[in-house]
Amino acid sequence: MLRTHTCGELNKSFVNQSVTLCGWIDTIRDLGQGKFIVLRDRYGTTQIVTNPKSSQEVLETADLLKSEYVVQATGTVSERPSGQENSEMSTGEIELVVTDLQILNKSKLPPFLPNQRELPNEDLRLKHRYLDLRRPQMQKTMFSRSLITKSIRDYFERNDFIDIETPILGRSTPEGARDYLVPSRIQNGSFYALPQSPQIYKQIMMIAGYDRYVQIARCFRDEDLRADRQPEFTQLDMEMSFVDADDVIGMIDGLMKHLAKNILGMDLKLPLPRMTYDEAMTRFGHDAPDLRFGMEIVDCTDLAAKSDFRVFKSVADAGNFVRAINAKGGAAKYSRKGIDQLTKFVQEDFGAKGLAWFRVEEDGTLFSPIAKNFGPELLEEFKQRMAGEPGDLFLFVADTWEVSCKSLYGLRKQLGVELELYDPNDMNFSWIVEFPMFAYDEEEDRWDAMHHPFTAPRDEDLEFLGSDPGRARAKAYDLVINGYEAGGGTIRIHDSKTQSHVFGLLGLNEATARERFGFLLDALQYGAPPHGGIALGIDRIVMLFNNLDNIRDCITFPKTQRATDLMTDAPNAVDDVQLGELGIEIAKQEVARS
Repeated sequence: MLRTHTCGELNKSFVNQSVTLCGWIDTIRDLGQGKFIVLRDRYGTTQIVTNPKSSQEVLETADLLKSEYVVQATGTVSERPSGQENSEMSTGEIELVVTDLQILNKSKLPPFLPNQRELPNEDLRLKHRYLDLRRPQMQKTMFSRSLITKSIRDYFERNDFIDIETPILGRSTPEGARDYLVPSRIQNGSFYALPQSPQIYKQIMMIAGYDRYVQIARCFRDEDLRADRQPEFTQLDMEMSFVDADDVIGMIDGLMKHLAKNILGMDLKLPLPRMTYDEAMTRFGHDAPDLRFGMEIVDCTDLAAKSDFRVFKSVADAGNFVRAINAKGGAAKYSRKGIDQLTKFVQEDFGAKGLAWFRVEEDGTLFSPIAKNFGPELLEEFKQRMAGEPGDLFLFVADTWEVSCKSLYGLRKQLGVELELYDPNDMNFSWIVEFPMFAYDEEEDRWDAMHHPFTAPRDEDLEFLGSDPGRARAKAYDLVINGYEAGGGTIRIHDSKTQSHVFGLLGLNEATARERFGFLLDALQYGAPPHGGIALGIDRIVMLFNNLDNIRDCITFPKTQRATDLMTDAPNAVDDVQLGELGIEIAKQEVARS
C-alpha cells in the first residue's frame, strides 16, 4: 500500500506517530517560514506542513506543487499550536509535519477546482466529470447513494425477498415511452429493446412461484428529459404474490421508515398517510402534491355563478370551474407587476386564459379591479370561502377542470417557494391511491392506461370495463415525497381473460396483443397467483434524500437534456463496417432550402 492512513482518519490519538498519506493538493499557503498544504482524498482532508527544518529535497518538491497534483506525504503527526485548530476539518486538531514528499502525478491547470465555492457551468462540469466528482458535495451524495442501495438490499433480505436479475436485451413492446433498440448481428433486421422496466419479467417470476422478488434494475426510456429524468436510470423493482394493495404499501412503508432512520436520522410515523386520486386533484390539482405546506385549492364555482363578472359567470354557466388558492400574506409580496408576471406564467405554461385576484385589505374588505362586479354580501361569501385574513391574496383561474388543476398546481408550487411556506430540509411522505384505470385519448379515439396495461381494476369496478371504462378505478398506488412521484405500483391482472379485455380497450386487437404479449397471456393460463408490486426511482430518492433539485447531481455519469454524455461525446457515429455487419444503412437527410 502506498499509504498507511486516509486524509480523514487522523486525530490527536495519532500524535508522534509516523504515517503516510496519499491524495490531491486542495490548497497551498506559503507563509515564508514554510508551506501549509491541505491534502484531500475521499475520506476527508489533512493539513501537511513543511518548515525550515524540512530537508532540502522536501522543500524543493513542495515548491513544485500545484492544485490537484497527486502526492504521497510521509511524516510525523503533530498537535496544532493552540489557537490554530480548524473546527471545520475533522482532522483540524492535528497536522502532518512532512519528512518525505513525492509527486505521484502532475495536473494541468483545471478548468475549475473541486473546492471552489461557486459552481461552474453545468456543461463544463459534465465535460470534466472526473473533476466534478472530486467535489466534496458530489462525493457526499455518492456515499449517500451507496448507503441507500445497501440499506434497501438489507431491508428486503430481512423480509425474505430473493434478488433476481432480468434480461437487458428483450423484445420491443411499444407502449408509453419509446424503446431504445439494439440491432441483432446474428438475425439481421431484428432488434432487441432495452427494458423500460422489468415489469413483465417480474410478473413471470410470480407465475414461476418466486413469491417475493426484488431487483435494483437499470432501465431505459427514449423520452424528452427534464431535471428529474434521465434516458437511463435505476429502479428498485419489487413484486409479491398472494397480496393486496395494503400489503405492498405496508412493505414500502417499512422501507421508507428504514431509509429515513438510516440516512436522515428521522423517525417516520407509520402508516404513511393516504389520499385518493380524486381528493388530490380536488385539493391540490395534481396527483403528486407537496404536502409540506397548505394553500389548498378552493372551488368557488357556485359563488362565481352569482356574480355579474362576465368571465366568472360564463365559465360557471358552461359547466366549467372557478377555483382559487389563498396566498397567505401574499398581498405585500406581490404588486400589480408581480401579479401580472404570475398571470403570464399560468397563461404561457398551462394555457389559462388569465388570472383574477382579490386582495384582503387591513379593514377586511376585498380589493380588486373586478370587485365592482360583486355585491358586498357576495364578496363576504368569497372571503369566508377562502378563509381570508388581512394581507392575503386570492388568485382565481376560471377554465376547464384540467386547466384549473394545472394552473393552480403550478401557482401553488411556485408560491410555496417564493413565500417560503416550508423548510426545504423537511421531508413528507404520502400515498396517492385509487387512480382511474384509463384516460381517454380523443385524438386516437381509444383509452390509455393511467399506469400500465397490466393493472388490475378494483373489484367493485370490474363491471365498468364493459359498460363505462372511464368509471373504473385501478388497484394502483403512488409514493409521493415532497411533491415528487418517488414510485408507482399496482396489483396486476392475473387472469388471461381480463388482460385480453383490457388490451382491447387500449386499442390492441387480438392479433396485435398476441404478437406483442402472447408469452404473458400464455403464462397467465398456467396458474398465475394474485400478485402486485411497485417500482421506486433510486435516482429520485437519492435526489430527495439529499435535498437536491437536479437528478444529474446524484448520477455518476449523467446525460444532458439532449441525451448526450459530454465527457465521452456519446452518442457518436460508428464506422461503415459495423453498420454493414448489422445490415443497417443510415438514411441521409436533405438540408431544407429556404
